Order: sequence, then C-alpha cells, then structure tokens
Amino acid sequence: MTMSLDDELNQPMLERKQKKTVTQKAVRKTFKITAHLANLLPTGTVLTFQILAPVFTHEGKCRTQFNQILTLILLFLCGISCFVLRFSDSIRDKNGKVSYGLATLSGLWVIDGLAKIPRENASEYKIRFIDVFHGFLSLVVFVAVAGVDKNVVNCFYPKPSEVMEEILSTLPIGVGVVCSLLFAAFPTTRHGIGFPLSKK
Repeated sequence: MTMSLDDELNQPMLERKQKKTVTQKAVRKTFKITAHLANLLPTGTVLTFQILAPVFTHEGKCRTQFNQILTLILLFLCGISCFVLRFSDSIRDKNGKVSYGLATLSGLWVIDGLAKIPRENASEYKIRFIDVFHGFLSLVVFVAVAGVDKNVVNCFYPKPSEVMEEILSTLPIGVGVVCSLLFAAFPTTRHGIGFPLSKK
C-alpha cells in the first residue's frame, strides 16, 4: 500500500532531540575527561619503562653497579620523555597532512620541517605556563610509578623498611588522583604526539 502525499504530511513528525538531563551531561563530561586523561598521563613512556626495567635490573637483582647505572639512565631518559612530550603539538598543512613539532619560545618548531606556520599564527604555538605545568605533572606521575616498580625498588633498596613499604604502596595512588584532578582542572589545547589529531 502506497501513501499519498497528503497522508505523508499528516504523519507525526519525528520527535525532536530531547534535552539532556543534568545526570546525562555529568556522565558525558566524565567520559570526556577520562578520555582526555588517557592522553595526558605518560602511558607510552611508562610502558617502555616497564618493558626495559626488568632487563636493565636483571629482574631487580642488579648484579653489578653497571646495572644500577643503566637503570638510572633509563629513569632519566623516560622522565625527560614525559616532560618534553607535553610540549609537542601538531598542525595540518594546506593538503591536510599532519606534521608534529615542539613548542618553543618563538612558536612551533616543526620536526620534519616541511610545514610552515604563518607568522600571525606562530604565537598560538608558543610555550605557555600550562605546558610546563603539564610537563611537571607528567614527570611526577612517572616518578611515582617508576619509584614503586619492584625491579627498581629491589635494585636500589633490596630490603626496604616497613615505613618505606607503606609509602611505596600508597604513594602512586595519591599522586595519580591528585595529578588526574589537576590535569582535568587545567586542560591543555595541544594535540601532540599520542593525542588525537589537531583539527587546525
């Protein structure tokens, strides 16, 4: 059976989008913040560290002083990585190709050097206080995670005291919660390495 044009016009229209309730808005905001936190926390660096730490420490035994030196170098390089990656950003060229760079005091230093940023837009990419703040928070999160890694603890403190064991068990949770709240309260606009691609 086919409907005539008049019958179609008399059919009820689809309901308009319903307004979201306060609860729905809060849940949506929570999910957005959680997704954003996954980008801000130094997950890639922590994963790299957790893969290499058992190798460098001989699973926490640190047979020689050389193992301790290698572990310290690994900690240092991973810490620098956490801090510096907060200064990375991305831009799209005229063809839509994404290029990555590092924020500097004068603008964005594009790593591959192919994309050029117009001078009038260069100030958008300069280092800001929030970048240093996010870099510091990422470094703190990494130090908290790496500092309680069983391989690192066994390498440098083979027999920690009861107080030290208590600190090592509670410190990462406290640091994670505080830093997550600070990341959420003071978000960044950068779309660096590991972030969703920039729309600009």
